[in-house]
Amino acid sequence: MIKEILAEAARLRTFFENSGAQAVETSILQPARLFVELYGEDIRARTYTTADALRGEQMLRPDFTVPILQMHIDTGSGCARYTYSGEVFRRQEQFENRPNEYLQVGYELIDKSDPVEADVEVFSLFSKVLSPFDLRSVTGDIGILTAAINGLQTTKQRKSTLMRHIWRPKRFRELLNFYAGRTSVSAYRTALLAENHDKNVFPEFGMRCRKDVLDRIAQLKEDAMVPAISMTELTALDQLLEIRGKIPKVIEHLEEISTDIPAIRSILNRLKLRTDSFVNNGIDVNSIDFEVCYGRTQMEYYDGFVFGFFANDRPNLPPVSTGGRYDALTVQLDTRKKRLAVGGAIRPDLILELIS
Repeated sequence: MIKEILAEAARLRTFFENSGAQAVETSILQPARLFVELYGEDIRARTYTTADALRGEQMLRPDFTVPILQMHIDTGSGCARYTYSGEVFRRQEQFENRPNEYLQVGYELIDKSDPVEADVEVFSLFSKVLSPFDLRSVTGDIGILTAAINGLQTTKQRKSTLMRHIWRPKRFRELLNFYAGRTSVSAYRTALLAENHDKNVFPEFGMRCRKDVLDRIAQLKEDAMVPAISMTELTALDQLLEIRGKIPKVIEHLEEISTDIPAIRSILNRLKLRTDSFVNNGIDVNSIDFEVCYGRTQMEYYDGFVFGFFANDRPNLPPVSTGGRYDALTVQLDTRKKRLAVGGAIRPDLILELIS
């Protein structure tokens, strides 16, 4: 089976090379510090790490995007297209049937001046190479939700907190309900906010000192005085989170909601341009699903257009392919310059499973 997977991976990479991409390799061992700084300490629970006396903590490659983007930055390249093929490694502590090592083939397009055309180019290539396998395509745009949050009539602190929890839908919903006055403050937070709280006996634990705790209490008190998010905004945001359907119908629905959430209009215009470009490139937009919330639980470094390809008759099978835009990640790696970047990856083992 491994021989067949490698052969399929070679076929996919050759397709991307023939489409103008440069084949590149990255080290299997990557500096752990880089990934921890980007994704936080949580990534340690999903990766394999080891220590090196000279190089420090190392991590078995969890993805290709970060090392390829770092390579692009280090070489100072302009617009470039890359393709790769190799193993990625993920720890599995809950689902033993999921592989902890699998082959991945991908395509990355960095620094193309027109982001809409770059999105369409990448999606078109993946659609073409996956067309023989009768897959369902799903798209979305993380920018719609982030724009809606930034447009709320509330404090910067509350917006920042909501943005930080976009990737955790349950926590996001709890915060939204609290900020809108739907739920009351928790008993623990009530105790912290109490004016007569005895600060002299407040317990200290973990990495936070007493000043950190007292500063947090002050922030909570200030936040408790902020007016609730209006029901008009909340209702519109609730509707926004539920939007899904074929692209033309989604655009109609977003047009209606944009009257209550005008902040999404620029992203809606971008969606219209992308849709027009899809049509111009021979892509049937009436066959593509669009979900406003697509990508919220497993695509943490994407910040714009996202897509995935799924087996129609295998709902329990992971996506055969995923991808999207990650402009914000380029700034995290190099604060001197923002780059435009979009790409995706395919799992050849899942293709073979579908064929068999």
